[in-house]
Amino acid sequence: HIRAGEITATRQNNQGLTFNFTITAYTDTESDVQFGDGFIDFDDGQEPFKLDDIAIDKTKVIIDGANNVAINIFKVQYTFSSPRAYTIRYQEPNRNENVVNMIGSVDTPFYVETQIVIDPFLGFNNTPVLLTPPIDMAATGAIYIHNPSAFDVDGDSLSYKIVINKQDFGIEVNGYKFPNDPTFNGQTEDGDGPATYTLDPQMGNLVWNSPGQQGEYNVAFIVEEWRQIEGQWFRLGYVTRDMQIVVEDTDNERPELEIPNDTCIVAGTLLQEFIFGDDPDEDKVKLESYSGVYELLSNPASFTPDPPIYQPVVAEGAFSWQTDCSHIRERPYAVQFKAEDDPPLGPSLVDFKTWNITVIAPAPEGLTAQAQPGKQVQLNWSEYSCPNASTMQIWRRVDTFAFEMDHCQMGIPENAGYELIAEVDITTLSFLDTNAGEGLDAGANYCYRLVAVFPQPSGGESIASEEVCAIMEADAPVITHVTVEKTDTENGEILIEWRRPFEVDPVLFPPPYTYTVFRSEGFTGNQGEIEVLSTADTTFIDSKLNTTDKAYHYRIELIDALDTKVIFSASASSVRLETTPSVGTIELNWRAEVPWSNNTQDFPYHYIYRNHSSGNENELILIDSVNVNEESFVYIDEGQFNNQPLSNNNTYCYFVTTQGSYGNELIEEPLINLSQIQCTTPNDSIPPCEPIELTVSNLTLDDCRTYLLDKPCGFTAFENILTWEGQDTGECEDDLKHYNIYYSKTGEDDYILLDQVNDATFTHGNLSSLAGCYRISAVDRSGNESILTEPICIDNCPYFALPNVFTPNNDNINDVFQAITNPESECPRFVERVQITIVNRWGLEVYNFDSNSQQGDENTNSIFINWDGKGKFGLDLSEGTYYYNAIVTFDVLDPNLKEQQFNGWIQLLR
Repeated sequence: HIRAGEITATRQNNQGLTFNFTITAYTDTESDVQFGDGFIDFDDGQEPFKLDDIAIDKTKVIIDGANNVAINIFKVQYTFSSPRAYTIRYQEPNRNENVVNMIGSVDTPFYVETQIVIDPFLGFNNTPVLLTPPIDMAATGAIYIHNPSAFDVDGDSLSYKIVINKQDFGIEVNGYKFPNDPTFNGQTEDGDGPATYTLDPQMGNLVWNSPGQQGEYNVAFIVEEWRQIEGQWFRLGYVTRDMQIVVEDTDNERPELEIPNDTCIVAGTLLQEFIFGDDPDEDKVKLESYSGVYELLSNPASFTPDPPIYQPVVAEGAFSWQTDCSHIRERPYAVQFKAEDDPPLGPSLVDFKTWNITVIAPAPEGLTAQAQPGKQVQLNWSEYSCPNASTMQIWRRVDTFAFEMDHCQMGIPENAGYELIAEVDITTLSFLDTNAGEGLDAGANYCYRLVAVFPQPSGGESIASEEVCAIMEADAPVITHVTVEKTDTENGEILIEWRRPFEVDPVLFPPPYTYTVFRSEGFTGNQGEIEVLSTADTTFIDSKLNTTDKAYHYRIELIDALDTKVIFSASASSVRLETTPSVGTIELNWRAEVPWSNNTQDFPYHYIYRNHSSGNENELILIDSVNVNEESFVYIDEGQFNNQPLSNNNTYCYFVTTQGSYGNELIEEPLINLSQIQCTTPNDSIPPCEPIELTVSNLTLDDCRTYLLDKPCGFTAFENILTWEGQDTGECEDDLKHYNIYYSKTGEDDYILLDQVNDATFTHGNLSSLAGCYRISAVDRSGNESILTEPICIDNCPYFALPNVFTPNNDNINDVFQAITNPESECPRFVERVQITIVNRWGLEVYNFDSNSQQGDENTNSIFINWDGKGKFGLDLSEGTYYYNAIVTFDVLDPNLKEQQFNGWIQLLR
C-alpha cells in the first residue's frame, strides 16, 4: 500500500537533544491497509518503536483521487542521549503491488532512512524538507523531470545522489533495476540512443530520458546537507526520498514553462515576476510552484492563483516577494515551477524549471576617512541597516580603485587589490587604522571600503560600501624604485631611488638632509639588516648581490643637518619572479612587498620580456603584457608569442616590468620596476631510464658476518650503503634531477620513500638491523619518474650459542647460565625472542624462561637468559647435568631462519 515517502527532522533548540521527526508516506487509496503499523529505529541502542504507538500527531489526506494517492503525516518527538551521528530508520510492510523495476513489490517492505549529525562544533541544524510531492505521472517516449524542491531552513548547501531503494537497513529491494535498464526498451526522446537516468548533484533535477514501458516505477535518492566551517566542508546528514513514477502511453506533448532568468536582489526590494505556461496541444495548463520562500516566517513569498487551477493557454502565474534582511544568505533560494497539462485522454505531462533568487545585503553607508597624526586614519560610518549582520569587515588598499559590481557580486572582487585589515562587531561604528601599531606609509593614498558579514550557516556578505581615501603626510623619504639592474649570483645590482620628504618641518629638522640606506634579505622583516650607505643623493646602486636567488628589501633613514635621526621610510622590496615549468608551458608568478600599489586602474599592465625561442639569454624582448587587475600577477607562456611552441630542449629566460602608484599626485607615476632574470626549461612527459647495477653492502651472509666482527654485543647502529649507476645514453641523463630511494622492512608491497639524493650512492644508517629491501628510481626535472629497479634485499646473519658449564657459587665468575658473549664474534645477534625449558636427568622441569614475558630487572628480562641455578621454588639445585630445549626467534627475512631450535646439556658446578 506504500508508494513513496521520507523522514525529516527539526531540532527543538540548541540546548537539548530533542528532535521533532516527520514521517511522510504516500499510500494507495485502493488498499484498505492503514499506514503506521511499521517500526522506527532511532539508532541509539533502544528497541525500535511502533510508529502508530508513539506518534504525537497523525494526518491522512487524499491529495489525488484520480490517481489513488493519499498523504500520511506522522509526527514523533525523540530525545537523544549524547551527540553523535544517528541514522533514523523506518520500515513497514508493504509496498504497493506491480512495481515493475523490482521483484515482488507487494511482499517487499517499504524502508527509508535519514541521518542527522549532532555535534557542538557543527552547531544547530535541521534536515532539509522536500516540498514537491513524490508521486508523478510520466509518458512513454517523453522526458520525465522531477525536482524535490529541497529547502534547508538553516541555509546549508545541498547535494543530490541516486541510490537504490531498500527494504531494510543495508538491504536493497529484490531484483532492482534502474528505470533506464535496457529491459524496459527505453529510448531518448529524440530517439538518438538508449534511455538515460540522471540526477543533477547540485540542482536536484531528476531526469529520465525517456520511459519505454508502461507501469509503476520506484526510484530513490538522497539529499545531503553540507556546512562550511573555517574553509572546510562537513556533511551534516541526509534525507532519503523513495518515490514513484507512473508511466503510461500517450500522444500528448509536454507543456512548456517560461520563467525569469536567475536574479539577485537587495534585501528590502519587492520582487514581482510573471510565469507563463503554454501547451503545444492547446490543452489547459496548471501552474504550481514549490520553494522554501513560501515557508518563511517573515514576509513569505506568494504565487497565484492559489490553489492552482487549470487555465486556458497561455496560463499565467504571479510571483511576489517583499524581501527583508532576514532573507539574506550566501546561497540562492531555489524556486521550482511546474506546468502540468490536462489532456482529454492519457496521462498529464509536466515541465519543471528552477529559478534561483539570491538575496544580498545592502551596502554599508556613511563611511568617512580622516588622516590623523602619527600616520593613522580614523574611519567612521553609519549604523548598518540590517541588524542581523554579525560583523563589519574593513578593507584597505593603496590608491583608489573603482569597480562596478557584477551580477550577484558580494563583497570585494578578488583582484581589486584590497586587503582585509580588521573585522569588528556590527554595532561598532568607528575604527582607527594604525597599521597594527606600525603606522601607515608616508605619501601613500589609503582607500577603504566596508563589507557587512552575516553569521553562518546562512552566511552572506553585503555589497561593498563606497570607497573613501586619505593621503598620509610625506614627512619621510618615499621610496619609488627598487629595480634589478643586473642578475647574478655574486655581482648582481639593484637600483634604489627615493623622493625627498616634502612635508617635513624644516624648523624642527633643518636641512640639508642625508640618508642612510639599510638592506635586508627577503621581502619583509629587519632581521639581519645591514647599513649599506650614507649619502646626500636620492639614488643608489647596490652591488655584489645574489639577485639570481634572493629578493632584497630596503628602507631609508632621514638625517637632518644637526645629525638627528628623524624618521625611516617604509620598506620596499625588489620584484621577485618565479617560474614553474610544465609540459609545453612555463608559468610566471611575481611578487613585491612595497608601500605603493602595483595593481592600479591607471596603469594596469605589467610587461613580460623573454629571450628568443633559440634560448639566447642575452636577447630579451617584450613578448606580452598582463592586466593584473583581471589576471593577477600570473602569466602562462604557452608559446603564443609568434605562435611558436616552446621547445623542451631550449632554456627560456624572463623578466617582468611592474607599474605602480602611490595614488598621490605629488609623486610621479607610474613607478616602473624590473624583476631579476629567471631561466627555466619546459617540462617533458618522458620519464628517465631506470638506474642500473644497484648493489648494497653486507649483501651476503658472509658480508654480514665480516661487518660484525668488530662490533660489540648489543650493537644497534647498523648501516647499509647503496650504490648504482644511471643510464648515460640518449636523453635519460640529460635532465636527471635526483634519485628516489625506496625501502621495505619486509620485502612485501610496503615500500616507503626514504630519501631523494643527487649522487648515485646512499647510506641508510641508524638501523636496528641490516635486514630490508631497496628499490631505486630516477626523477627528471619535470617530475617524471622512471620505473623502479628490481628489489634487492639483504638479510641479517643471526647467531645464538649457549655454554655447557656454569658455576653459580657467587664468586662473580660464570655465576649464571647465559648466552655466550665472548668473543664478540659469538655475541647473540638479531635475536627477537628466547624460550627455554631446562629439565633434570629424570626429565622433570626445573626452570623455564620466555624473554617476551619475564618481569623484573633488566638482566632478568633478557635474551641472554641469565639463569642463576635455582629451581622453580627459589632453592639452589644440586650439582649435576641438566638438559635444555630452546626456541630462538630471529629478526630475519628468510622464513627458514626465522625460528630455530637449540638442544643441549648443561653441567652445573658449585
